[in-house]
Amino acid sequence: MNFKEEALKLNINLDELMEEKFSLYYDKLIEVNSYMNLTRITEKNEVYNKHFYDSLTILKAIGNLDIKEVLDVGGGAGFPSIPLAIARPDLNITIIDALNKRIKFLNDLKDYLGLNNVLALHERAEDFVKEKRDYYEIVTARAVARLNILLELCMPLVKVNGLFVALKGNASDELEEAKNAIEILGGKLEQVITFDLPDNEGKREIIVVRKIKESNKKYPRLFQKIKERPL
Repeated sequence: MNFKEEALKLNINLDELMEEKFSLYYDKLIEVNSYMNLTRITEKNEVYNKHFYDSLTILKAIGNLDIKEVLDVGGGAGFPSIPLAIARPDLNITIIDALNKRIKFLNDLKDYLGLNNVLALHERAEDFVKEKRDYYEIVTARAVARLNILLELCMPLVKVNGLFVALKGNASDELEEAKNAIEILGGKLEQVITFDLPDNEGKREIIVVRKIKESNKKYPRLFQKIKERPL
């Protein structure tokens, strides 16, 4: 895969500094992954394709929007937040994760890459909402949980008329079971973007839900209750 060419198809013109940051990101990811479980994908072309490029495809949903504040829930190893921060330095990107060692990695990484537009916090979504309810223009999550669970964690953090964007594999079954959660949480399914990764590396879907009214303040519930009885 020619990463620069594929990024250009997403209207991202990677300059030399951006390319260098992606290279440094890859090196740091592999280094830390040797003692911390961040990813099972380690071969360079696969990381660029299945992690870096896949993360940038969020721009298929948000690329033309006039936005500033983005939240990545369950940031993990930094996907999609860090590739997005490299490619779009105009965005303010907050990352939350419940595991402090991942947040330490992300804070070390953003300093290492010189990313001044990233804030990484050790927070759970159901606690973070107490200070940031209805705040973010875009809330995203990738490979964190099933869609109906993600919706309850994320939608209360989205401002009215903002978007929740879930990066998934084949999500048709998840979408069907999440219809009730979308409605209850004040959302409306806006679009499902389906595409293939370069080099025939698999199908992907981006679920885009617009928030049309405020979520009831009883949501999100405690995570254990969300898991036991999803909406």
